[in-house]
Amino acid sequence: MKLNLKKPIAFFDLETTGVDVSKDRIVEIAILKVNPNQSTESKTYRINPTVPIPKEASKIHGITDEDVKDAPTFKQVAKEIAKFIEGCDLAGYNSNQFDIPLLAEEFLRADVDFSVKNRRFVDVQVIFHKMEQRTLSAAYKFYCKKDLEGAHGAEADTMATYEVLQAQLDKYENLKNDIEELSKISYHRKSVDLMGRIVYNSKGEEVFNFGKHKGKTVKEVLEKEPGYYAWMMNADFPLYTKKVLTEIKLRESGLTK
Repeated sequence: MKLNLKKPIAFFDLETTGVDVSKDRIVEIAILKVNPNQSTESKTYRINPTVPIPKEASKIHGITDEDVKDAPTFKQVAKEIAKFIEGCDLAGYNSNQFDIPLLAEEFLRADVDFSVKNRRFVDVQVIFHKMEQRTLSAAYKFYCKKDLEGAHGAEADTMATYEVLQAQLDKYENLKNDIEELSKISYHRKSVDLMGRIVYNSKGEEVFNFGKHKGKTVKEVLEKEPGYYAWMMNADFPLYTKKVLTEIKLRESGLTK
């Protein structure tokens, strides 16, 4: 089934040095942009992460330090990538929990102000798990009736993710062909900061989702314990979490609307 699109959606996949959003880096990114008229555009970048690629990571995606020694850094291609996905909703496999947060970190490290406002996120893994409980290779086999060749290569995984979502729409009559609805089903809980350190409560208020202040509104904590903001800003939290926290603080201080 073809996707019913009101604006472009960019399917993407990352190969990285590891799985720590705060510390690890991208070594490859593949993007498949699907336009409302169903035309597609694709780009794949090998990235020099500027840090050694652990052997454990290379065993998974097959990319070594030698492969990327002459590749551009993310900072060198960040603006080009941001331009390519400008105005796009985003989709991937486990993208809400990992790929989107890590991409946001890389943009912020490159001084590119990546914003999630007015974007919808479709996580094909979450849809799959809610419907069937499987991995990407199994999802591809289950939905598309084909073996996934080149698994753990960003380009192959990106194309497979796109095909799986199309097949999911064909299979499930109750799965609406609408990016806003697919975005809603892609979340277990609506996060404010991508990594789920700050989430929305039932009233639509931003609340902390960890530590001693779990369940308390950010506004309340910052009013009663101003030093908590400084602690988070100096601690090992993702840059995007800090960005969101600062935006809330400025808003509640009346410095921004």
